[in-house]
Amino acid sequence: MNGKLDNTRNIGIMAHIDAGKTTTTERILYYTGINYKLGEVHDGTATMDWMVQEQERGITITSAATTVYWDYRNQQYRINIIDTPGHVDFTVEVERSLRVLDGAIAIFCAVGGVEPQSETVWHQANKYKVPRISYINKMDRTGADFFHVIEQIREKLGASPVPVQLPIGAEENFIGIVDLISNKAYTWDDVSLGREFSEIPVPEEMVEEVALYRMKLIEGTAEENDVLLHKFLEDPHSITEDEIVNELRKATIQGRITPVLCGSSFKNKGVQLLIDAIAEFLPSPYDMPPVTGLNTFTNKEEARHPDPSEPFTALAFKIAADPFVGRIAFFRVYSGKLEAGEAVLNTRTNKKERLLRIMLMHANKQNPLKQVEAGDIAAAVGFKDIRTGDTLCEIKHPLVLETMVFPEPVINMAIEPRTQDDVEKLTLALNKLTEEDPTFQVRFDDETGQTLISGMGELHLDIISDRIRREFNIEVNRGNPQVAYKEAITDVVVHHEVYKKQTGGRGSFADLVIEISPADKGIKGLQFINEIKGGNIPREFIPAIEKGLRSAMTNGPIIGFPIESVKVKLLDGSYHSVDSDSNAFQIAAGIAFRAASRKAKAIILEPLMRFEIVTPSEYMGEVTSDLTKRRGHVEAVEPRIGNQVIRGCVPLAEMFGYVTTLRSLTSGRATEMLEFLRYEATPKEIQDEVLYKIRGYVPVY
Repeated sequence: MNGKLDNTRNIGIMAHIDAGKTTTTERILYYTGINYKLGEVHDGTATMDWMVQEQERGITITSAATTVYWDYRNQQYRINIIDTPGHVDFTVEVERSLRVLDGAIAIFCAVGGVEPQSETVWHQANKYKVPRISYINKMDRTGADFFHVIEQIREKLGASPVPVQLPIGAEENFIGIVDLISNKAYTWDDVSLGREFSEIPVPEEMVEEVALYRMKLIEGTAEENDVLLHKFLEDPHSITEDEIVNELRKATIQGRITPVLCGSSFKNKGVQLLIDAIAEFLPSPYDMPPVTGLNTFTNKEEARHPDPSEPFTALAFKIAADPFVGRIAFFRVYSGKLEAGEAVLNTRTNKKERLLRIMLMHANKQNPLKQVEAGDIAAAVGFKDIRTGDTLCEIKHPLVLETMVFPEPVINMAIEPRTQDDVEKLTLALNKLTEEDPTFQVRFDDETGQTLISGMGELHLDIISDRIRREFNIEVNRGNPQVAYKEAITDVVVHHEVYKKQTGGRGSFADLVIEISPADKGIKGLQFINEIKGGNIPREFIPAIEKGLRSAMTNGPIIGFPIESVKVKLLDGSYHSVDSDSNAFQIAAGIAFRAASRKAKAIILEPLMRFEIVTPSEYMGEVTSDLTKRRGHVEAVEPRIGNQVIRGCVPLAEMFGYVTTLRSLTSGRATEMLEFLRYEATPKEIQDEVLYKIRGYVPVY
């Protein structure tokens, strides 16, 4: 085994907004000696929040990577950390980070517990099978309840939380932690900013509780292993600390449990034990299954192990623009090794790319590296064409790893430069930003002549506009945010299309019959079914037909919004031996689709958002009444320390500027959280309003 890899941890820190991710990361940087003073989010001095917008707003916008070293049990561990945003508008940062990580720390607020974005990031981690430990932060805050949060993790997330620590006190009386594995208690020294901590006897009032939870932990551990079960039945206390850790580690890596720790990062309590837990419970690259991909030479699936001697394989998971060095690509190396200056193959473009410089990132600072190898997370410059999700590999051993799928934007906004001189500069700036962020899209509306930018929410587009002004020095005018509607068809229509064009020489001919209908449940995009029999249309023209259909889906029949999903069956057709080609069938498919969709009773779909509003109890009536006026549906209300938590769903169209309304309704004391849920049919009267606003009239179908 490679000792370096065995002691490497690639982890992410994920949570709901304001749970304390960046504060916890700053403590880890301080206690591991990377930083010599504590950075604070509220002061704008956090290392990982390096963007100006992050420092001004006190939120994390972009994921930042760093590497720390930690000595634990006479071994040095290398921990690559990615600090991710908590705000739902930047969920893409969490998605692409989890795709390349081996483990994660899920942070929960001891007061807020499992909040909406906590659920989102937990499910994202489930999707990529990322083992995780849970850290209940803010134990010093009023209303902190360790066991209530554990219950929420079990109920809301469907997880199996296993407490490996207990807090000593809570709220203002929180003074330390009992480690159930070692059966030791610890308190932290405020003068040294938590750098020094002491072992103390387990408080008398906790002895019984600690004994109970420690016995539960030992019993659960014993059930994992027949040898340990035999030992447990003979003498429960004969099971050693190492045996407990080994079984917990195994169950964590398999995703069956999540060890639960606690602390107060802001008050510098518990962070060192959290770093120990990263080393103890989270996997090294060796503990994770090898990555698999498709070999483009052999067309067979191949595995790549975390071994420097295997062919180089890496996944680019993030692209960033740096004003000094240009485009930076962050990548995770799964196998092999690579030296700076070497060329690799990008399997998406099938072109060679030379990595001029390889760097180890510390937030926005770059430390040059001579080489990278399996298990490393690094960044490189020198790419001509690189996108998020591209596989980079050895030229002689091409492999395509599974790429990433990102959510589609739900909000549009028109944007234009204030001066004509900046038109070209704005186009370049928008191109760079779309390269960085897969959930940010730009399109030109032919009918209005406007440039439309699309994103995940008002904050997302606000940050983009701010970056255009600061980073690219372009002043822009912005339109009001608009909902990114979609269209859908509700009927089954069969259409026969014959496309003929004669230009004097060789002509164009395509003949096809298609049936369009709503897609099967759960399918997004085009569900294409080829039912051609007997070679009525040659096989080589079928991909062109599919391409024409996909292209036509971008403009729906009602008003030109994209069609979310549709099933198209290719039933029949014919061709001409001279005049037919792929281009003719592509054009014919587009014309056929547009004609059929106009007859298929199209409707407009609107984005539905999930909301969570925390409001003082006395404003409960006003808030729920206002939500009802906005077509909101309240699904649950639960008490939380003098407040009421209201959950439900509401159309995005009704929620523009809602923050201001909520503040005035509750004297600024309520908070809200919106998250995309799904697209749903727009009621007829609302659909007519949308059409009237955009076109000035309601078309008749």
